[in-house]
Amino acid sequence: MAYVKAQKSKAYFKRFQVKFKRRREGKTDYRDPSYQSGQEQTNKDIVAQIIHASISGDIVLAAAYSHELPHYGLDVGLTNYAAAYCVGLLLARRVLKQLEMDTEYEGNVEFTSFRQMDNNHVQIIAGSFRALLDVGLVRTTTGNHVFGVLKGALDGGVDIPHSEKRFAGFNKDSKQLDPEVHRKYTYGGHVAAYMKNLMEDEPEKYQSHFSEYIKRGIEPDSIEGMYKKVHAAIRADHEAKKSKKEPPKEHKKYNLKKLSHEERKAKLIDRLKALNSAAGVDNDSDKDDD
Repeated sequence: MAYVKAQKSKAYFKRFQVKFKRRREGKTDYRDPSYQSGQEQTNKDIVAQIIHASISGDIVLAAAYSHELPHYGLDVGLTNYAAAYCVGLLLARRVLKQLEMDTEYEGNVEFTSFRQMDNNHVQIIAGSFRALLDVGLVRTTTGNHVFGVLKGALDGGVDIPHSEKRFAGFNKDSKQLDPEVHRKYTYGGHVAAYMKNLMEDEPEKYQSHFSEYIKRGIEPDSIEGMYKKVHAAIRADHEAKKSKKEPPKEHKKYNLKKLSHEERKAKLIDRLKALNSAAGVDNDSDKDDD
């Protein structure tokens, strides 16, 4: 019989170090303890936060979400590259407002490519709030939405060390960023181009795929203007809006209201009485004997 050596013995598990909970959940990798600009994306939302690590735990200085964008005029396409740029812009303006630096550091009001603004970009954000990009476990492919958030935060006036190699429009062969392609993605030009292709080639698919756009009367040629209005609205008012959603009137069985001690005690007495009556025991017999 062949002998198989145990690779993980008892001694192995004695010195095994369990990773932090957020690392096991795939939310962060705890690489840098300074200010971090973190981004996460779900199927329906984009989350961007400025986080400061302290001894007692992580402190979220500011946060922005793509589900806030309807307040600024963007009701559709809340998870694409253009929406990610809006979230980054909202986060930057919000954190600078909180630190009372928003009037001094306005960032880039008009979108410009990196090639055109490289010489001036450092002068615009020098001395501004500085953060480091933390992508967590996101695969950093060229054109990933996390870099849309990064560009929005940069244009919003936050100083984040970066390069142009992973922005949409970067060509690895020429090793240069195409400013027109980058601008196209920032203003939803790729969405508009896809809408036009479907309108001509597959009208039925266009009706189902862009039903929300059609319902709101959004045409391919009006998408860029829509995003420009969203950017202007974010700069005009970037305060966090309180939710107007009303709490549920009736609690569901999996979300029961927590009872007090007296309520639990009364509920137990009622339950015992019901059990005694079912067994044929007189609940008042003990009192009569006394």
